[in-house]
Amino acid sequence: MSPLRLTVGQAVVKFLAQQYSERDGSQQRLVEGCLGIFGHGNVAGLGQALLESELEAPGQFVYRQARNEQAMVHTAAAFARMRNRLTTLACTSSIGPGATNMVTGAALATVNRLPVLLLPGDVFATRPADPVLQQLEHPTQRDWSVNEALRPVSSFFDRVQRPEQLPEALLGAMRALTDQATTGAVTLALCQDTQAEAYDWPKELFERRVWHIDRLPPDPRALARAVELVRGSSRPLVVAGGGVIYSEATAALAAFVEATGIPVAETQAGKGSLPYDHPLCVGAIGATGSTAANTLAREADLVIGAGTRWADFPTASRTVFTNPEVRFVNINVARPDALKNAGVALVADARVALGALAQALAGWSTSDGYRAKATRLAKQWDEVVERAYHLEHSPLPAQSEVLGVVNEVCGPTDVVVCAAGSMPGELHKLWRARDPKGYHVEYGYSCMGYEVAGGLGVKLAAPERDVYVLVGDGSYLMMASELVTAVQEGVKLTVVLVDNHGFASIGSLSETVGAERFGTWYRYRGERDGRLSGSFLPTDFVSNARSLGVKALHAKGVAELREALAEAKAYTGGPVLVAVETDPLVPAPSSEAWWDVPVAQVAALETTLNARKGYEEAKARQRSLAGIYLKGGPQ
Repeated sequence: MSPLRLTVGQAVVKFLAQQYSERDGSQQRLVEGCLGIFGHGNVAGLGQALLESELEAPGQFVYRQARNEQAMVHTAAAFARMRNRLTTLACTSSIGPGATNMVTGAALATVNRLPVLLLPGDVFATRPADPVLQQLEHPTQRDWSVNEALRPVSSFFDRVQRPEQLPEALLGAMRALTDQATTGAVTLALCQDTQAEAYDWPKELFERRVWHIDRLPPDPRALARAVELVRGSSRPLVVAGGGVIYSEATAALAAFVEATGIPVAETQAGKGSLPYDHPLCVGAIGATGSTAANTLAREADLVIGAGTRWADFPTASRTVFTNPEVRFVNINVARPDALKNAGVALVADARVALGALAQALAGWSTSDGYRAKATRLAKQWDEVVERAYHLEHSPLPAQSEVLGVVNEVCGPTDVVVCAAGSMPGELHKLWRARDPKGYHVEYGYSCMGYEVAGGLGVKLAAPERDVYVLVGDGSYLMMASELVTAVQEGVKLTVVLVDNHGFASIGSLSETVGAERFGTWYRYRGERDGRLSGSFLPTDFVSNARSLGVKALHAKGVAELREALAEAKAYTGGPVLVAVETDPLVPAPSSEAWWDVPVAQVAALETTLNARKGYEEAKARQRSLAGIYLKGGPQ
């Protein structure tokens, strides 16, 4: 078979267009297209290759123009999350600031274990005229470029300096993208002269290739230990994480808990694992949790973590599981997560493991009284949610009322997108999720600026769903650029901008640590004291959005918000922004849980000293879960 003579850039695009993932007999494109911004580091290589691809095979490997390199990685990550990590997008940038702009997006993808493919340009492999534009001249590491910044935030990194290196680099990248346990940002740094260099490639490189994603079963001995622990428990609790949704295990989870009577609490990534009104769904757990879930967590003698990596929020900084006899069973495809909290490790796919547990526990159930208690606590919390949705606070509504209106407007399969500020915590507590893919809150990295770009990715991945982006004014001002991409692509997003004049979340946290909301308001500098204590800044978000080509509306209060959202729902011409001002000083209902944020040990401010006393009291309740001796567990 005669070889194909192509440039490295052309070979990359041709290869990617033929990669597929497969799970449960269903195949889909692994890399569905490319987001990109061109500069001298990629325009002659990947840029030229993408143009040829578009002309020769329209729609086969779609290029979309981004406005910000960080944002386009967020878009790809959200796309991958919506597709349960089976499909993603590539992102290409030039060398220099374009590449380093992707570092934040790469960190978010890797922290959340979402597959994205990064293709930054790199310096000249041949070094014809060092230093070239935007090249890092390190005094002792001559082979370094700014792309080294992507190494620690990538799950896989390779630099292609010669055409001969490309096949192994591409195959390694695909392996990393499809490894459900360790996936994240996958970076192939492509030297800019190498991208344009021609080479004779074997045609086999460009044949259709299917990457099979296995459903790993649990080890029988570990399964037996887990079953023994469940049978010996009286107050078990399931904590459902993102792995339940990514593995499409929600039906298996429902069958398991309905048979056993074990209630389910949810992490941020796992919210929606059960519908909010399921009798055994007790809602969010931890620092931003419901009192229902946290009450059961404090009493639990066994916790089954399904697809969660046990970050500090679900455990309330290790203060929510207070029963001295509590034990853990952890279901996870990632062995390090399965071994956390000294638990019995079921290193397995969540759907397979839950099915195996259900089969092995056939006939066993918790008491009727325990089931009834979980349902009663969940109902009590839902009454708290109902009150928070309808506070009738004036003159400005509370943020919880805005969330309530959006929740009521949303259809069962519509998607809410959020990432940072005070809203993720309130959404975790208050949002009534009805569909496994209807709740999309990025809280592994909690990255301000993710919201609009993430919403774009969600809509591209699921065009049949309505997407509601909830964003605070602080986050909007950091990165609203992909609204222009949404306008260009004709993508319908409804962006609800909650204007609370600053960083409300950090303002509230600042109060709890005794820092008096310092540096969190958007105010003019005061003439008398020289501090940021003057009147609020007059930022006109509606005019800003309209200048980007977006239909924009302003709502004064809850009634106008409901009307504006109805108008937005009927609009078919592209993205819509609805701005609404809220009172940031109205607290959300308490989770009765704690989050560990240090408070200054010495201070001149009385507010700080008082906060330190409270911190020390809470710190005393913190415990190490890793020290629990587990009979029959890891030795």
